[in-house]
Amino acid sequence: MDHLPKGIQTVIKVIDAVGEWSGRIVGWLIIPLIFALTYEVIARYGFNSPTVWAYDTAYMLYGSLFMLGAAYTLKKNGHIRTDIFYDRWSPRRQGWVNAISYLFLFFPGMLFFLISGLDATIHSWTILEKSDFSPWRPPIYPFKTVIPLTAFLLMVQGFSEFLKSLYAALKGEWL
Repeated sequence: MDHLPKGIQTVIKVIDAVGEWSGRIVGWLIIPLIFALTYEVIARYGFNSPTVWAYDTAYMLYGSLFMLGAAYTLKKNGHIRTDIFYDRWSPRRQGWVNAISYLFLFFPGMLFFLISGLDATIHSWTILEKSDFSPWRPPIYPFKTVIPLTAFLLMVQGFSEFLKSLYAALKGEWL
């Protein structure tokens, strides 16, 4: 990383720190998720008294955990990739493939995800949307906020990964 200009090094470090920080915070959503599911199982099977709120709580927490954890997973290189060819390539070729993929596939897709998600979220907050799939009818506008937030976090982390890929493409080594 010493070969990079200080400004780019700082950008990568800050973005990676945000990705690490957000992933660690989002990971704590597993605690209320486990609590809700455990409570539901005990109430349902131990006392024959199922809850009306556990299913909705669980899918919102799990969905938030899954989506908001995507940027952290990107930072950790944990997304699925078809490595049958990729692993055999040089770091330079891997860098070019990654950089081009980020530029022409990832960023346009995430921009679409951000814009459409933001549109849906604004609408949901405007009407204070509630779920129609449950007698509890929990508010889902906070849950829908996760969509554009996820796209934003992915775009930010994707920028860091793009810079690292560009470095590998140009220098023939990974940071």
